[in-house]
Amino acid sequence: MSNRSAAEPRYALNFVSRALLTRETTLLAEMRKPGESWESVRDRAVSENAVQARTHRSGVRLTREAVRRLIVLSDDEVEFLLDAAPRERRYLMWAAACRAYPFIGDFAEQVLRERYLILASTISPEHLEGFVLSQAMWHPELEDLSDSMKAGIRQTVFRMMREADLVTPDGEIVPALLSGRLADLLTAAGRDDLRFFPTRGA
Repeated sequence: MSNRSAAEPRYALNFVSRALLTRETTLLAEMRKPGESWESVRDRAVSENAVQARTHRSGVRLTREAVRRLIVLSDDEVEFLLDAAPRERRYLMWAAACRAYPFIGDFAEQVLRERYLILASTISPEHLEGFVLSQAMWHPELEDLSDSMKAGIRQTVFRMMREADLVTPDGEIVPALLSGRLADLLTAAGRDDLRFFPTRGA
């Protein structure tokens, strides 16, 4: 019998081999017409191979994943994505990944930011492995992960953090330097998505 409570839905872990997709999400945001649904954008992007994938199958996967990240953004955040400097785009897409995949969001809050707050200077794959073990009590799906799946998750999460300029290739934690506008967006509507970043902001 599962020990998962009703408040702990299964972690979606199908982000393996995915990066931040900053280029792809920006492309789709640029091609969206006023009032158009993301589903419609997805269909057009697939038919036109907007993400410039080498095969149709990979184009479908990449476009669907990019739309999954865009759907969790507000209209104001999508507008910001189109206007922002490269680093802030990457910050926003890190927040989108954390929203779309609570596993990543929980790791960001409970490990990445917590280590920053306690003045730890580095983060390593071992910290993610410890997080998986600690979460398995509430998420039994983590107990069933194969070694290759764990390795893929570890590789992807650390790749995302590096792409977001939050961790160096050597594992050093880089404090997030969010603009006031982005910080306001991440805390709008009662959210506190600054929790996904190594920052001392409220």
